[in-house]
Amino acid sequence: MIHGASGKQRRHWGCKGRAVDRAEIATGFAAVGYIADRDLATAIMLMDMLGRPLLLEGAAGVGKTAVATALAACHGSNLIRLQCYEGLDQAAALYEWNYQRQLLAIKAREGRDDASAAEIEEDLFSERYLLQRPLLAAIREPTKAVLLIDEIDRADEEFEAFLLEILSDFQVSIPELGTIKARSIPRVILTSNGTRELSDALRRRCLYHYVEFPDIEREAAILRSRLPALGIDLAGQVATLVAAIRREDLRKTPGVAESLDWAAALLGLGVGHLASDPELLFDSLICLLKTQEDRARFDRTTLSRLLAQVA
Repeated sequence: MIHGASGKQRRHWGCKGRAVDRAEIATGFAAVGYIADRDLATAIMLMDMLGRPLLLEGAAGVGKTAVATALAACHGSNLIRLQCYEGLDQAAALYEWNYQRQLLAIKAREGRDDASAAEIEEDLFSERYLLQRPLLAAIREPTKAVLLIDEIDRADEEFEAFLLEILSDFQVSIPELGTIKARSIPRVILTSNGTRELSDALRRRCLYHYVEFPDIEREAAILRSRLPALGIDLAGQVATLVAAIRREDLRKTPGVAESLDWAAALLGLGVGHLASDPELLFDSLICLLKTQEDRARFDRTTLSRLLAQVA
């Protein structure tokens, strides 16, 4: 899937011939709505400097995918996403032929003898029948794209080995067309939720950063960045309570996306202080707690106990 950068987005760093520092990266990310800490800014700086893929690990919901989105926005690049899943194969990730269109072309030629069998075959396996999938699309971009390989831990080890070849050479051999070399080397970000152990070979190929849940101060800044109408006090209260909720024994820990949804809901409900209407606050937790088990376990007594930490 390819996402284009809007015309209002511009390149914030990385001008030719000039080194870039972490502060500049953090400023660029903040300008597109992502509050990056020092460690992440360092990882992005070194990824650009060394031209290496960056592997981001962390729990679901910490904002790993959003890093790639912010990176593409900062550079005004296309974001090309490969969503991994069990059974993902080369055809779905790299390319395949448009068989339906090829069959239609064959039917259209029936009864005609204006081309030899070799010419027909050459035409049927020309680029106009080629369906580009994310990996091929990324290396054929005329300008450097951001390639997001999302949840690589969901793919199997065989696909991981294939991916290593692509990341090493950034070229693709298509038997019918020959070798296709990269027009530009994409910036590559891989994410993993840790559902299986990744190979040592893949880890050696990449730079590495573990994405933690943001601390209270940074989460409050994220909330204020995305929801300017949220007051400083309420943003701090939401971030503090969400941090406390994450320390509870939950089946699904709420991520940053959930805290943003909850803060937006509180704004819409006219809540100015979390303690002002505990019953309404409890009802609004559907934005944070996403399993029946967590909803049943997190009762009003638990909410009152955690609210006392916010006051």
